[in-house]
Amino acid sequence: MTLKFLFDRITAFIGIIFFLPLYALVAVLVLCYGGGMPILFRQQRVGKDGKLFTIYKFRTMHSNQQGSSVSVAGQDRITPIGAVLRKYKLDELPELWNVLVGDMSFVGPRPDVPGYADKLTGEGREILTLRPGITGPATLKYRNEEVMLTKVDNPEKYNDEVIFPDKVRINLYYVRNYSFIDDIKIILITILGMHMMYNNEII
Repeated sequence: MTLKFLFDRITAFIGIIFFLPLYALVAVLVLCYGGGMPILFRQQRVGKDGKLFTIYKFRTMHSNQQGSSVSVAGQDRITPIGAVLRKYKLDELPELWNVLVGDMSFVGPRPDVPGYADKLTGEGREILTLRPGITGPATLKYRNEEVMLTKVDNPEKYNDEVIFPDKVRINLYYVRNYSFIDDIKIILITILGMHMMYNNEII
């Protein structure tokens, strides 16, 4: 994992410098069209070995918004500019800082909030042996998760009974079959918005 660690730190540093103008632009858009301050969204997530860390994103919901941790496209709590940022994943740009400081990796299981991470039992706990990622095979398979959840009667139930267990299955395969080459492929596929074969399924 040393190569992965070095790649993450160096690439995150370069990425932050490269995207500084975009950071500034998005910050202004959130400030002007997203209801003002705060610009960043902060939330406790479960990281490597079950340790909590603070994840950073550009805020896409109205200030002081409370509710389910399961997001559905078109919800009133999401601001108009927030919907655009979510569509193009621009809200996740600040997570480069999480990668730089070692809380996250570019590729890995997405970090859950404590309530969902607590549902990992038995072999599922193996997922916590890796740093969580900005993208990953499960993230790619469910890249349109928020839209998918609009088509079911009970989004939280569907997430808990269908999506979450499937993500655990995919993430376990990733943990047990880690490949730096696959990481590079996943990063490129994420950037290009394409699909790839992974564990005999299209993601």
